[in-house]
Amino acid sequence: MQRPPLDVDRLRREVAESPDLEFFARVEVVESTGSTNADLVVRAADPAVDRQVLIAEEQRAGRGRHERVWVSPPRAQISMSAVLRLGGIDPEVLGWLPLLTGIAVVDAVRAVTGLDANLKWPNDVLIGGRKVAGILAEIATGTATPAVVVGIGLNVSLTEAELPVPHATSLTLAGAPDADRTAVILGILTEFARRFTAWRAREWKTTDLAAAYRERCATLGATVRAELPGGEVLTGVATDVDEHGRLRIGDRAVSAGDVTHLRAGY
Repeated sequence: MQRPPLDVDRLRREVAESPDLEFFARVEVVESTGSTNADLVVRAADPAVDRQVLIAEEQRAGRGRHERVWVSPPRAQISMSAVLRLGGIDPEVLGWLPLLTGIAVVDAVRAVTGLDANLKWPNDVLIGGRKVAGILAEIATGTATPAVVVGIGLNVSLTEAELPVPHATSLTLAGAPDADRTAVILGILTEFARRFTAWRAREWKTTDLAAAYRERCATLGATVRAELPGGEVLTGVATDVDEHGRLRIGDRAVSAGDVTHLRAGY
């Protein structure tokens, strides 16, 4: 299958000219790399590195939660990471960054493709109940102001035969009339910058962010089964997401780091 490359000139032009995208200091596209997240974690050792975005046409060793590894054909996905320094943020609300990223991806996919994307807690993006994108945030240490690297992997033109797992999908399989990766990337960056800037302006308060997340979260109201470390299994109705981004199942709150697998509507 012939897949077009990203329109790098358009990306550079719009990032340079759009007021919505002036948030980003640099957006770079490379042909291939092991992991965009891993690359930016290394770069973040330089305290001057902030608000930089790295996009790869091919990612050979992408990583998800719990060190799950995935690969995809070249130019079939969006593989993108950003490094951000969050000076003055309360560590207790730091977990909201990947959830904010999930909101941005959902809104961009809806706006650019018209598809009905939503969120599975904590930050998987679904279309028709099938996963189209995942998000991973990692803390990069070694400097006075720690940086967070947040990565996005979004299936764009994968065929059924190319999907990593049966419950995945892609924008093309979901019916996107024009799965333009460049347009989707610009949409994600725009939505992310807007959400992040508003969050920072509110001194990292999560009230508005939590409300936006709840509106897009398909997990809420569903009966779920959460597998926890040590073999514990928790079942019940997912009732809310609390101020720390934890999922409330019945009267108990669980964090993303505590859940090895979450299944809804089992």
